[in-house]
Amino acid sequence: MKNLKVYFLVFFLGFFSCAFVCYVLFSNFSFTSFTIKSPETSVNWIDKKNITILDDKVVIKIVNTTLGSYTDTGSMKPVLDENSNGIEIHPENQEQINMGDIVVFRNENGLIAHRVIEKGVDENGIYFITQGDNNDFADGKIRFGDIESVVVGVIW
Repeated sequence: MKNLKVYFLVFFLGFFSCAFVCYVLFSNFSFTSFTIKSPETSVNWIDKKNITILDDKVVIKIVNTTLGSYTDTGSMKPVLDENSNGIEIHPENQEQINMGDIVVFRNENGLIAHRVIEKGVDENGIYFITQGDNNDFADGKIRFGDIESVVVGVIW
């Protein structure tokens, strides 16, 4: 009877391990997208009371806003590409930015729009790690001073 319990346990451990490996290999699962889904996620930047839908137009009341356009690098498809128009807000402070937000930041290559996958604190203060949704690698630490805006809406 004791051997039967051991065989039963080994069988189920093997079965669930195999199921997990198959899921990772044959689905769109990725560990980077898995880490984005955390308790601290993007917040609702636009309050519903500031959106008015009329017969002939939609009015969204947002202060400190710009309209962004993007190049087709593929790193943020299908969310952002050359046909996307982004509604961007200039954040007032670093506490407003959370994991899951798409930020536009400046680096040595110019302006980049990538998703925040980690927010942390080190000896220099709060940092953000960003990554394109289709990239296999993160961009490294960026600071609030590098962030130009947060994408709060996309219109195609």
